[in-house]
Amino acid sequence: MTVLEETTGEPTGEPTDAHGRVAELHEIRAQALAGPSERATEAQHAKGKLTARERIELLLDPGSFQEVEQLRRHRATGFGLETKKPYTDGVITGWGTVEGRTVFVYAHDFRIFGGALGEAHATKIHKIMDMAIAAGAPLVSLNDGAGARIQEGVSALAGYGGIFQRNTKASGVIPQISVMLGPCAGGAAYSPALTDFVFMVRETSQMFITGPDVVKAVTGEEITQNGLGGADVHAETSGVCHFAYDDEETCIAEVRYLLSLLPQNNRENPPRVECTDPVDRRSDTLLDLVPADGNRPYDMTKVIEEIVDDGEYLEVHERWARNIICALARLDGQVVGIIANQPQTLAGVLDIEASEKAARFVQMCDAFNIPIITLLDVPGFLPGVDQEHGGIIRHGAKLLYAYCNATVPRISLILRKAYGGAYIVMDSQSIGADLTYAWPTNEIAVMGAEGAANVIFRRQIADAEDPEAMRARMVKEYKSELMHPYYAAERGLVDDVIDPAETREVLVRSLAMLHSKHADLPSRKHGNPPQ
Repeated sequence: MTVLEETTGEPTGEPTDAHGRVAELHEIRAQALAGPSERATEAQHAKGKLTARERIELLLDPGSFQEVEQLRRHRATGFGLETKKPYTDGVITGWGTVEGRTVFVYAHDFRIFGGALGEAHATKIHKIMDMAIAAGAPLVSLNDGAGARIQEGVSALAGYGGIFQRNTKASGVIPQISVMLGPCAGGAAYSPALTDFVFMVRETSQMFITGPDVVKAVTGEEITQNGLGGADVHAETSGVCHFAYDDEETCIAEVRYLLSLLPQNNRENPPRVECTDPVDRRSDTLLDLVPADGNRPYDMTKVIEEIVDDGEYLEVHERWARNIICALARLDGQVVGIIANQPQTLAGVLDIEASEKAARFVQMCDAFNIPIITLLDVPGFLPGVDQEHGGIIRHGAKLLYAYCNATVPRISLILRKAYGGAYIVMDSQSIGADLTYAWPTNEIAVMGAEGAANVIFRRQIADAEDPEAMRARMVKEYKSELMHPYYAAERGLVDDVIDPAETREVLVRSLAMLHSKHADLPSRKHGNPPQ
């Protein structure tokens, strides 16, 4: 038997036989599992935060975690580091299962060096990322770190470079999910920004490049950590955060749910589940949910609930760019991505933020073999000086590029109005939608009838004895000639006009037909999408 020295973890005596060696191993492991001290654990809990190991236990199936490099320690010297060499070096890495499927994970241990990244710490993360890519399995990072370890200087910064390189290499190959569970500044914020999804917890997690003190010193602005980079800020204003929750338990449970909707890698399809919701279930309530009057708002989420299996869906970026909805759901047990205009917010127009939000979601679905269903009720792009000067042309082109580049099954459904360039951009048949359907309430046109009549019949209206009566007559004539529900169908731009109550059945049968779709893109290194 040996006794471990309390501060360094070094054995104080040599074991004499194999039994002694095994006993020594168990002592070392016990120390690594316990962490630096009970006091440090209490301090973590006092902040309303779980420890790294507690978080991993919530994420993975019970008993499935296999740790890698638990006994790793840094080799740095100077600034007192040579006397502090804790096992794990402040990051726990390994793999386990979520609902029986392999998932790789790394978790910063804030109790050790504040979770700061040093050379050994970074090397552990590099290794687990390489393992995830090689094994073709999702990677989840549980982030609670204070950035680069200042005492290790440029070696720590180089560690971040290796993480960023691997994030990029894994992009579109395996799902990458970042869970922000503490203050993450500088380089610690850039890795999550490169991943597919970012989760945050209110009050306890923040992301920013420069903290409030630096902001005040440079600009004179005073702001709190949460005001600068808290969960609500990134969920509503910046769009950096996809999901925000009140506590860690709920947050990690939702990560598990998201993983159940994603494939292991880009060579597989998302897991399909048995569906008890009848394929041919009619949804007669849809006739009342969507007003025929194109100027009346309604909640598109109610339409989605009626169509998908058991009314269940997971909305991505729910609180950012609310004029468009991006959600994952199932139809007959098959995972689908849904992009839909939201008439309740800005009448469902496309603007800069909505275009960026939807474009990224389309790219994610296409990367991971998730069919895309687009629900249209869009009056156009948002007009205005701010939008034009902000680059609506450039940002709107991102959505157009994403759709045109997507090779997964694509089905679009026009519920009501679809005007101008926004109609084309929102996965019209002309940019490659496999199937395009419309409800009898659809209006597809270059612009609304009132605006069109004012342009086309401007002179007749101006010369009329009663301009308002003439305008009303011209609007009616334009609608009857060019905007009736069957105009696009007669020209082959809509595959069918369907009964809204049969929407679910039509979509499910269409997806079944498209299940084996195969499409090749031109041979190239990569495209050059608009930025």
